[in-house]
Amino acid sequence: MTLTIDRCHDPYIRCAFYGAAQTVLGISGCCTLAHSPQGCHMLVDTAFSWQDEDYTETQTLCTKLCEDEIVYGGENILARTILEAKSLNIPVVFVLSTCGPEIVGDDIVTVCEEIQPKVNFKVIPIECAGFRGSQYDGVDIALDILLKKLTVNDRQKIANSVCLIAPHANANPSWMGDLAWVKNVLSEMGARVVATLTHRTALSEFENVSAAETSIVLSHDAGQKAADYLAKKFGVEQLCRDIPLPIGFTNTQQWLAKLGDVFNAKDIAENLVAKGEKMVVERCRRKWLELYPFHLEPVAIVADATIGVPLFRFVTEELEAIPKLIYLRSSQKTAENILEKELQELNLSPRVAYHTDVYQTKKSLEEVKPQAVFGSEIEKYAVEDLDIPLVFELVNPITSFRIFDREYFGYTGMLNLLEIIQNSYWDQYRSKLRRYKARW
Repeated sequence: MTLTIDRCHDPYIRCAFYGAAQTVLGISGCCTLAHSPQGCHMLVDTAFSWQDEDYTETQTLCTKLCEDEIVYGGENILARTILEAKSLNIPVVFVLSTCGPEIVGDDIVTVCEEIQPKVNFKVIPIECAGFRGSQYDGVDIALDILLKKLTVNDRQKIANSVCLIAPHANANPSWMGDLAWVKNVLSEMGARVVATLTHRTALSEFENVSAAETSIVLSHDAGQKAADYLAKKFGVEQLCRDIPLPIGFTNTQQWLAKLGDVFNAKDIAENLVAKGEKMVVERCRRKWLELYPFHLEPVAIVADATIGVPLFRFVTEELEAIPKLIYLRSSQKTAENILEKELQELNLSPRVAYHTDVYQTKKSLEEVKPQAVFGSEIEKYAVEDLDIPLVFELVNPITSFRIFDREYFGYTGMLNLLEIIQNSYWDQYRSKLRRYKARW
């Protein structure tokens, strides 16, 4: 049973403006100018923290529109703010528009074109009002503008080169660890990452994008349009398009095997698999990891497609649970095709929905009544009155702050997931009542 929910009145994810801000803030040393009221600028601050950027290296500005500008337009304030940015030592200003200015007709493209000769930095407008879609639509909007404005057409191809796309469109709160794992694997196989779109990306890296032989989209939620553009415009072949991201034994083995074939590193891929699987098995055995509580238990997965799609096989094969419900907050068509293929291979037919909202998810959880939910803090509080004993908080939003970037991809990623699950499982037996008086 598959549902597609067209409207979302109670969203898990933010708007297009946030996704665009998330993307451009991944460019090192840039300046982001939000043409918006002050409240919308708070989304830029949130995107800034998601990108793990250094506030001493990246500038964020705002036109701080008030009632008059929202009613009559704020193009003059936008022009003045861009001119005032001349005092900053910056190579580029990305001008992002929000709902209010676009509704009243502010033309940020024309304003930027008129101001460009008067400043010594690039001015790149991105029309990304929140009503244009979800944050993942915003990621795609920004990537489209960046590729068209910043890439160089006549670059010679670099052997064994890769362009990584949309690593930040990932609900793992420590997604930087996933990106680092991918880069390390590619390095061991002799591949060269010429650009990462976007995370700590220098402007100069965009000049090498057209020189890449291959691309990898590191999200099932955004970035596919960018990969299609690179393939059509520059002949950049997309790798691992039709398989889940590398979470769990099977997915990781399949992913590494694909890369090994492409980069003539089959032996290296097989060695990575052998060493990784041995490390996980030995670590679990020595640490007395107990997975029996999940054996044949009905569970639910509520996540973004980036984590949710590969998590399905991990939950089924490694934990030996039976997914009864898979609700994805977001999705691309390629991700839906991958999940449908996974369902057929594993001969399972859970209830599936794409672009779900919190209300729809809670109603379905109430009907299915799984023993555990793999989700976020939203599900933790949503099921308090549903008699569902366990919620494993794996995807954003999660209140537990992580100083270290903990990947979910690959073999160490499996152990990170298992540790979260194991800790949460045993936490349920911790008494909530203080039954004795301490002597200290």
